[in-house]
Amino acid sequence: MSTQTQAVTQPRINVRTITMTAMFGAISAILMMFSFNVPLMPGFIKMDLSELPALIGAFSMGPASGVAICLIKNVINVFATTTGGVGELCNFLLGASFVLPAGLIYKKMKTKKGAIIGSLSGAAIMAILSVPINYFVTYPMYTKFLPLDKIIGMYQAINPNVDGLLNCLLMFNMPFTFIKGMVSVVITILVYKRLSPIIKGTNQTR
Repeated sequence: MSTQTQAVTQPRINVRTITMTAMFGAISAILMMFSFNVPLMPGFIKMDLSELPALIGAFSMGPASGVAICLIKNVINVFATTTGGVGELCNFLLGASFVLPAGLIYKKMKTKKGAIIGSLSGAAIMAILSVPINYFVTYPMYTKFLPLDKIIGMYQAINPNVDGLLNCLLMFNMPFTFIKGMVSVVITILVYKRLSPIIKGTNQTR
């Protein structure tokens, strides 16, 4: 390929990546708005599928695009926040900790096996990091709006045996976060091969 052809092709790739990243960020923001409560979790913890476009984006356009999608969705949602931006900050940190390692692993191993290993690793890392992120960042900010004893009381209403915030995070938030990530993992593995050529604008299937 000549230098002139590369000069013409490269901007098109960049523009497409930027456009698709922005579009996936908007889709992710919409999915985040359709969150819902789940059984056996406090009412302020909700399930959504907003990490799904970010994971697909991280695989198809690179880990940086996946993180950018997480950022875009939370910037959009912060204008309608009910948590003073705390929920959006936590969502971004957790989403980035999910799609960044997943995208990096898949970038090195562009096979179905690589996608599975990457996405499972990302879900596990997100679940583990949910404990320190919530303990040191999110919940200290939440306590400015709601006393800590009331927050813990919401967990104890489900399981009276939990004692203290760390115990609540380990018993509730960490497994919930992993399950939430796994939902996106399963859907991504099922649909990625079909969506990848459309996202990239090519006939490639990896």
